[in-house]
Amino acid sequence: MASPNTRLRVSELFFSLQGEASRVGLPTLFIRLTGCPLRCGYCDTAHAFQGGEWMGLDDLLARAADPRVRHVCVTGGEPLAQKPCLALLAALCDRGLDVSLETSGAVDIGAVDGRVARILDVKTPGSGEVERNLWSNLEALTPRDEVKFVLCDEGDYLWAREVLARHDLARRCPVLFSPVWNSLAAAQLAEWVLRDGLPVRVQVQLHKLLWGEERER
Repeated sequence: MASPNTRLRVSELFFSLQGEASRVGLPTLFIRLTGCPLRCGYCDTAHAFQGGEWMGLDDLLARAADPRVRHVCVTGGEPLAQKPCLALLAALCDRGLDVSLETSGAVDIGAVDGRVARILDVKTPGSGEVERNLWSNLEALTPRDEVKFVLCDEGDYLWAREVLARHDLARRCPVLFSPVWNSLAAAQLAEWVLRDGLPVRVQVQLHKLLWGEERER
């Protein structure tokens, strides 16, 4: 059980629509934790690398007690870079909330509460961080989890297609292919997926379609 003095450094805390993955479009409380060991070339949350505000676990749970909140997404940065994130995830689940975790895949996910949906971002060559993938994480995936590939170009697509087949990912959990905003056209990605008959979901970032790049969610 977490200490009552458990604190986390929080970059942002806000209520909006989920923009990605299977919960897309659902009203969601986002808890964005500060810090990330990676520096992906297309990162759109670099503001979360530093700064933020220290918040106690009880304070975060109080914000999640808002009657509008049914879904909570803990994200970053890389949320698992802060060890108390594990206690936060478990406590949110204990409140009966639907909890998802957005993680880079560079940190071990094995200790994450089994009630949490882990959205694992496999880093492609175009990200500049492909060497940081912790491949053992793929063995820990369950049908409750999801794998996301953020694709910069056709080279990334071909690489992701090979990883998908080599690890038989679609049999483990849902797989998402997402184009980098303003880099790879979603329609082009859709054509490749249809041509190759891949068992994946093509996704776009709903929040950017609704509100543009300036508003993250």
